[in-house]
Amino acid sequence: MIKSWTKLRKKVGNTLAYITLAVLGVLWISPIIYLIYTAFRIRPSTGIINSLLPDNLQLGFGNFSRLFADTMFLRWLGNTLLVSVCSCALSTLFILMVSYALSRMRFRLRKPVMNLLLVLGMFPGFMSMIAVYFILKAMSLTNSLLALILVYSGSAALSYYICKGFFDTVPKSMEEAAILDGASQPIVFWKIILPLAKPIIVYTVLTSFISPWCDFIFVNTIISDRNLYTVSLGLYKMINAEKNSFNDNFTIFCAGAFVVGGIIVTLFMSMQRYYVEGVTSGAVKG
Repeated sequence: MIKSWTKLRKKVGNTLAYITLAVLGVLWISPIIYLIYTAFRIRPSTGIINSLLPDNLQLGFGNFSRLFADTMFLRWLGNTLLVSVCSCALSTLFILMVSYALSRMRFRLRKPVMNLLLVLGMFPGFMSMIAVYFILKAMSLTNSLLALILVYSGSAALSYYICKGFFDTVPKSMEEAAILDGASQPIVFWKIILPLAKPIIVYTVLTSFISPWCDFIFVNTIISDRNLYTVSLGLYKMINAEKNSFNDNFTIFCAGAFVVGGIIVTLFMSMQRYYVEGVTSGAVKG
């Protein structure tokens, strides 16, 4: 009797859990499906319900043609790619070097520095937006892509903890053997440690690339020149350019969002295996 009651309770619990997950899955994927559908829809926006009626289901690539022909989307995409790649390279370098130093080197203020970086990393970046803007303005760096690169890569070292956890799992005997053979600490880092750290490098690259690629707040604060817009700011300005431009340009906006999201999804899916390995290996030891 007790066993049957336990099995029944387990089945009911599993059923409720699956139903909850299914509902959450539908709620999560529905906006994405609607965005993709709207990106390929030919007719202008007539409301969510009306646009899904059979008479309005006319799909094509007209929105993408208008996106590339009538807007500066390619230029915005190029600006975003430039900022993301440069920020990603600098951020990855900073994170790897800081993480390795905190993992392997022992100095007096090591623990306080780690705690300080961890606490500072808990604060949202936009809290420093006003201060960063005035610093960049004093240096005459506002309204430039260089300012965005400096902003995105300047605080990269605050995300050291996962990468440090990975370096903690690498046996120190390998470094000690290399040092006994005459290798210096930089050579050990570049020639021995980094070739073993491919999963965590891929993880760091992905996280460092996605942040500037999707950011809107700092771009909207720093950039005012239309030729220097990134994709997020450019699409926002396009859809809010005029009073009635939202309904007219919403399908073009969805087409741009589809392109931007497709690039990130493709990049993430192609490196998903290394991304998971980097997260799990870096979480073993703190």
